[in-house]
Amino acid sequence: MDHLDALENQSIYIFREAYRKFKDLAMLWSIGKDSTTLLWLARKAFFGRVPFPLVHIDTNYKYPQMIEYRDRMAAEWGVELIVGRNEEALCGGMHPSRGRFVCCNALKTQGLQQILDRHGFKGIFLGIRRDEEGSRAKERVFSPRDKNFEWNYKDQPPELWDQFNTSFGPETHVRIHPLLSWTELDIWEYIRRERVPLCPLYLAQDGKRFRSLGCVPCTNPIDSNASTVDEIIEELKATTTPERSGRAQDQEQAYAMQKLRSLGYM
Repeated sequence: MDHLDALENQSIYIFREAYRKFKDLAMLWSIGKDSTTLLWLARKAFFGRVPFPLVHIDTNYKYPQMIEYRDRMAAEWGVELIVGRNEEALCGGMHPSRGRFVCCNALKTQGLQQILDRHGFKGIFLGIRRDEEGSRAKERVFSPRDKNFEWNYKDQPPELWDQFNTSFGPETHVRIHPLLSWTELDIWEYIRRERVPLCPLYLAQDGKRFRSLGCVPCTNPIDSNASTVDEIIEELKATTTPERSGRAQDQEQAYAMQKLRSLGYM
């Protein structure tokens, strides 16, 4: 068993353990490489059929290629897809020009909270990784939130030697992170091995590609000629640039992502 096999086995175990322990589950699908890898693993964990709905929070500012890819793959894989929007905020003119922290909180955090409330989901799978961004390094695989979906990052249960805590009170909302131990390079090597189909924005065209996907006003491509998965892997082995350097909300203010995530952001 190699490194990718071990990661895959652990992620599948986490999926199955969560499904055994919790009711009313869903999975967040952002259309990015991580959450699509997560979806691939969920299909493996449950023998091709994902037994819970996928949730995509649409800010109305996503790249058209992301929406086309989302709808095509959802139909091809036969998954139940719930698309959520904070319609009240959008009708009120919410836009990143009002401040990216304000906009992300309204369109992403509150949009997700509305879906969780409407459908009564008690737990949700997310494709976050510890190496992606500082606040995510504080996460647990099974991460409790309060009844308002808020995260107390200073009070997280220990998970020593992969002994996961799955015993929470009835008012607790649980975020489940099967990819937490993966790295960006692990994701791409797994995508290569499994031939996971991805949104084409990740592959370079005219000297540019996206390393992380988000909203049009807040996500910039990087300079790159990597037009295949093999070339992306080689590029990653040499880069020293942070993965989310093209995500504007991360740079707007100190600890912006941690503040957003404490309020319930993905």
